[in-house]
Amino acid sequence: MPITYTTAQSDEDLRQIMALQRQNLYKNTPATYQQDQGFTTVEHSFEVLKQMNDALPQIIAKDGDTLVGYALVMPRTMGQLVPELVPMFDIVAELEWQGKRIGDYRFYVMGQICIAESHRGQGIFDGLYTAHKEHFSPDFELCVTEVALRNTRSQRAHERVGFRTIYTYEDYTDVWNVVVWDWS
Repeated sequence: MPITYTTAQSDEDLRQIMALQRQNLYKNTPATYQQDQGFTTVEHSFEVLKQMNDALPQIIAKDGDTLVGYALVMPRTMGQLVPELVPMFDIVAELEWQGKRIGDYRFYVMGQICIAESHRGQGIFDGLYTAHKEHFSPDFELCVTEVALRNTRSQRAHERVGFRTIYTYEDYTDVWNVVVWDWS
């Protein structure tokens, strides 16, 4: 069955996002797995994920009825909703891109991307970001996210689809590259 890209439509979609997220959390995976396969850092509660989905639809990939990937969306107004993301939200609007403050662009934050291990290497990462661009580029000029410096698989994948690193910083959880994808 072909992979379909859509938006989270139901509580079940949100629960499947949470299940995939938990399987890939850095605290639930060994370091060797993280180096080879990547990892997720933030664990969202159902309530937070629901708020995010109500504000902007979450982009998901499905194989039949099974969620096999997601790329979360957070509007800039939700910067204080997830404690682990506060440092990024505090600095990102002040960073510069192409000689202009990011805060002066229409931007949103891509909150996390994850592909089920069984479906990696099939182009789903790129497909999720293509769906992001198709869905959000009419309303936004930039997609901004951060990638843990030690998550080299994710960094390479983000660069492949068009993200560029504009800033590196350290917070209480990790060292991060802030990356921007310019659609303007």
